[in-house]
Amino acid sequence: MVGSLRHRLAPRRPFVPDFPSPATLTVPQSGPAWKRDILLRMRRHLLLKLVGISAFMWLFFVGYFHVLRHPAYAVTTMPLTALDLAIPFQPSALALYVSLWLYVGIAPGLQLTLRELVVYGLWAAALCLAGLGCFYFWPTAVPPQAVDVIDHPAFRMLQGVDAAGNACPSLHVATAMFSALRLGRLLRDLRAPAAFGWANTTWFVAIAYSTMAIKQHVLLDVIAGALLGLAFAAPALWRRRG
Repeated sequence: MVGSLRHRLAPRRPFVPDFPSPATLTVPQSGPAWKRDILLRMRRHLLLKLVGISAFMWLFFVGYFHVLRHPAYAVTTMPLTALDLAIPFQPSALALYVSLWLYVGIAPGLQLTLRELVVYGLWAAALCLAGLGCFYFWPTAVPPQAVDVIDHPAFRMLQGVDAAGNACPSLHVATAMFSALRLGRLLRDLRAPAAFGWANTTWFVAIAYSTMAIKQHVLLDVIAGALLGLAFAAPALWRRRG
């Protein structure tokens, strides 16, 4: 009786939910190796990746709009090709166009070590600086085209923010090409299913096409942008292989 009374009067320990700590959250050991590797890479330096990629994009846009509004020389209008004239204005392609900002975050988000992440960022920064240098010293613009955007508010906003300047080379295509090549190499190294590689290629092609479908770029911009992206991705991949 006395023992029971003491047990009732004894102070009770506060209830603490038994949540797992971050240190105990491990990658599942079952399933394909490539899937475990991807989950591991996604978790590594997650906060740094989110903050770093966001800061990188913010700094890029600061430089992009400064060069757009303060070019060093007169603006050159890019010529239209037969393909540019054949591709109609397609408002639905805007979703593919803006998907670039998700696409370019995938490859850096899958870097495993801090060194790999920093090196990737340096190559991407060098690419962007090269493109901005082209825009500053050789400013270009897309020729005016009869496109009715009255029924498309998103396009009015896009044209108000991203005028038809900084055209050649297309940094939209250049960064997409750089991302596609780096992500493609990573997927092959992880031995991911071929479907992932095809999806990566398809996404890049869709982004490149969308720049012409919404009349933000012409074919020559796209070609120059692809070559610029290739110029910076190829040495980075070669150094990584060595």
